[in-house]
Formats: sequence, C-alpha cells, structure tokens
Amino acid sequence: MAPLIIYGATGYTGRLASENAKGLNLDFSIAGRTNQKLRMLASSLDVPYSVFDVNSPGPIDSALRDASVLLNCAGPFMRTAKPLMEACIRNNVHYLDISAELESYQQVYSLDEDAKNAQVMLLPGCGGSVAMLGCLAAHAVEAIQSPITIDIALHVAGTMSRGSAISAAENITGECLQVVNSTFAPKDAGETREFNFDDGTGYVTPFPVTLPDLLTLQLSANAPNIRTYVHASGASFPTGDLQSLRLGPTEAEREASPYSAAVTVTSEDDIPRTAVLHTVNGYTFTAMASVQAARRVLDHQVMLKVGFQTPVQVFGKRFIHSVPGSEIRGPYPK
Repeated sequence: MAPLIIYGATGYTGRLASENAKGLNLDFSIAGRTNQKLRMLASSLDVPYSVFDVNSPGPIDSALRDASVLLNCAGPFMRTAKPLMEACIRNNVHYLDISAELESYQQVYSLDEDAKNAQVMLLPGCGGSVAMLGCLAAHAVEAIQSPITIDIALHVAGTMSRGSAISAAENITGECLQVVNSTFAPKDAGETREFNFDDGTGYVTPFPVTLPDLLTLQLSANAPNIRTYVHASGASFPTGDLQSLRLGPTEAEREASPYSAAVTVTSEDDIPRTAVLHTVNGYTFTAMASVQAARRVLDHQVMLKVGFQTPVQVFGKRFIHSVPGSEIRGPYPK
C-alpha cells in the first residue's frame, strides 16, 4: 500500500480529492467499504485500493501497516472519525479529515493525550470551513493583542452533495451553541447580526449555527467569545428525501458558486476589525486543501505537531493560498 490512504474515496468529495491527488502525482491508495466501487475508481486512477469498514479493527490495521497519513473523507464523521483515529493512534499514522461536525471534533479532543503519547497528529477539518474560517480569523486577529469576541460567517453557495446533506441533517438538530468566556453556551437562534461579504450584495443577515470553528478558533485565535453563522444562497440546504439527491454538483455548477466568508473581531479597545475571504466553491476547496495538507505532512514540509491540531496551527494563516482563487481582504481598519 501507499504512504497516503484516502478513505471514503468513492463518495463525492472523496472522489474529487482522489482525482486531485492523482493530478499531483502523489503516491496514494484509496479505501472504503464497497469493493465494486473502489475497484472501478482504482482502475480509472491506476492506484491500489483496500476494503474495510470503520468498525473492523483487524482489516483497518492491515491497511494502515505501511501508511504514514490517512485522509478520511467518509461522513457522517461522528460515526467514522473516532474508530479511524483510534486505528491511526495504534498504528502511528497521522490522521486528517474534512469534517464540519462539532461532535467529531469533541471526539478528537478526547483522544488528544493518546495521540501525543503515540506521536500522532490528529488534524480534522484540513479542508472546508475550519481551514477557511481559521485562516480568515488569523488574518483579522494578527494585529490584535487581546481579541475579545469573534463573529464569523460562512457564505455557502450552490447545491449540496448527497453525503453533506445527510450529515448536515443529522447534525443540525442539536441546539445552537456559542462560546462565552471560553465555555460552550446556548445561543438564541433569533439573535442575528449583519455581515458584508464584499460581493456587491451589501449587508445580509446570516443565521447562527453550531460550527466546529467554535472549538478550533479557541485553539488558534485565543478569543474567549465566539459566534458562528451561515448565509446560504441557492439550494444549499435541501429538504425532502435526501437519499434521492444527486451525488453532488457538476464542475460547472461548482465554478458558478464560489464561497465567501466574513469576520468581525472586537478587542479590548472596542474597535471592531473586519476582513473577508473570497474563494472557490466549498467542494473544490475541500478537495484541494485536504490533499495539499496531506502532501505537506507526507513531504515533511511542516514541523510535526502531535495531538489535536488545526490547519492554521500546522500550516499558518497563508494556507488558504494553497487553493488558487482564494483571497483575503482586510482587516479593516488597518
């Protein structure tokens, strides 16, 4: 087997990540639960593959025996992350994933000490909102000695993949949370605020939502009060029979639906500083950023940090620029 394994490779984002890894000539293999789908994708990419379920420790250990990095693209991550992380810790393999589910990040946190003892890095969210918003917040707080409050919003555009829709439906039912004095607390979903994504539409009012950035921004931005929001345009959050949805948006649909984000940081001087991010569609971003992250870890381009890490902690705030088409404006005022 190859030093990099992409698990969940036949899913929508997993396939995009695998195709991107092939385009970069990485030495990788693919893995998942369904033999036939894996065999067909492996044949088209000319890479090896392995078949295992996350609840089968023996086959997982066999697959990980010669690996250095596992990139998990199989959601819902609250089901797949913990057993795969435990397997990575047992086999001294660095774990990366693309999760946007708070529960799976809490699972990562619970395994932090075990990972440190095994000299294994646990890096969830190396693509998606955690990488996007982490880099944006890092730019905004860079010149601030003591950030007090971070209000950050993601603009989700275009259609959602079937897998993302199913994962979101399972995770969005929980209560809306925020961070108050470095502790999770309930947030009234009716308490909104305005953001300007600097895209010509003016101010909009995203809805508050529980994102894993509530946890990761505490680690990377060191702010005691954090609130996260999402603004959706297009058919971003489908309803009805989610199993009947298409696998995911076409390449043309992704190109027509770029993402953006906005942040307001308030410090002890009570002067708000704002910044905005413009980038490619979230699926395109995630596939590119996650593979870039795996590549940098494989090639030892970063100083190894073990235990629970965030993309900004490992790669720095300029990691966003590893995805072409990403631009941060601000912070304002200078």
